[in-house]
Amino acid sequence: MTTYLIRRLIQMVIVAILSAMLGYSLLYIAPGGPLLFLQQMQNTGQRRVTEEDIARLKARYELDLYLPIRFTRWLIGFPAGPVQIGGVNLIPPDTVVGCAIPGQTRLRYPDGTVEIIEEGCNRVVTLADLAERRTSRGIMFGDFGLSQQIARDRPISDLLMSRLPYTLQLMGVSTLLAILIGVPVGIYSAVRQYSRFDYAMTGITFVGSSLPTLFMGVMAILIFSVLAKDAGLPYLPSGGAQGIRNYDIPWIGTVQAGSGLDRTLRFIMPCAVLTFFNIAGWSRFIRASMLEVLRQDYVRTARAKGVRERAVITKHALRNALIPFVTLLAGVLPTLVAGAAITESVFNWPGMGRLLVDALGRSDYTVAMAILFISTVLVLIGYLISDILYTVVDPRIRLT
Repeated sequence: MTTYLIRRLIQMVIVAILSAMLGYSLLYIAPGGPLLFLQQMQNTGQRRVTEEDIARLKARYELDLYLPIRFTRWLIGFPAGPVQIGGVNLIPPDTVVGCAIPGQTRLRYPDGTVEIIEEGCNRVVTLADLAERRTSRGIMFGDFGLSQQIARDRPISDLLMSRLPYTLQLMGVSTLLAILIGVPVGIYSAVRQYSRFDYAMTGITFVGSSLPTLFMGVMAILIFSVLAKDAGLPYLPSGGAQGIRNYDIPWIGTVQAGSGLDRTLRFIMPCAVLTFFNIAGWSRFIRASMLEVLRQDYVRTARAKGVRERAVITKHALRNALIPFVTLLAGVLPTLVAGAAITESVFNWPGMGRLLVDALGRSDYTVAMAILFISTVLVLIGYLISDILYTVVDPRIRLT
């Protein structure tokens, strides 16, 4: 077991670095970005954008550095300036690591059209210039840096911790309810195959797994918030974690903003949408796994020996049916922290998922990459835990 864990930890570090490298590269080559705002101002004539304005903004986001240098500074905080050991420069301080102002060449074609292309560099960035910039110790060492847009110059770790309790509350409760309801429903549907209950639950779970959470969230707001309020019935607040002013609900009375009742009412709809969505998927998965196990010879043998049906289901069939389910549970850990971006956005829930959407929309790449990196690490940890749980569910499995 020790050898296996050491090998898996090494593999996890390699996969995490490769995933971070790929995600970082894709995010920075995506259309848009922080320079788009200056370009729009220049195109609309609101302001004449100079080369110094562009260079200043590029330096803030480190877009004037070559991609490998930019990535290593974000990942491990290196290089933070001239590389020295004992006062001796291992790499010359004037080593070029980027370009602040690229050169431009004007091309005139025979048909009279003119094109300006970037060629060369009018102002380079060297290792010595990096010493004047602030940098983090690197995300691999738990330093996520500073937010650039959402909470300007505020540590990302503080921003994440302010959103994490909301995500843990929403995802924890919905996941727990989904397991407590979905697993028994899937087992009972498999045991009572082709019964009315099985047909009814199969239809419901099919609808639940087919409809996206965006549609279910909008419909929930329309029915339980808008239409119920217009009809004079008790209704649920449409979004947010807590209200900013008091409001009245029929049959309940005045609800104080920020009270426990206010938070509970606002929590019901997003939790119900996520619970229903997870129940639909997990119950179908458990049902299929149980049906496969119930057809095995050892289950028929147990029944032929006169073992009680309850013992056959719980002792012989369920334990083996849970082996594939353990793999499915590996995805629970990252969702508990990363949240559900679509559902949190629909209900304006201030969790990690909503934070990721806001970071991408406002080009706050440091926040977005921190959330994506944390999600990657949690996925790897989840699969490691699932591998260990295999030995608990099935003693025949050994990790070597």
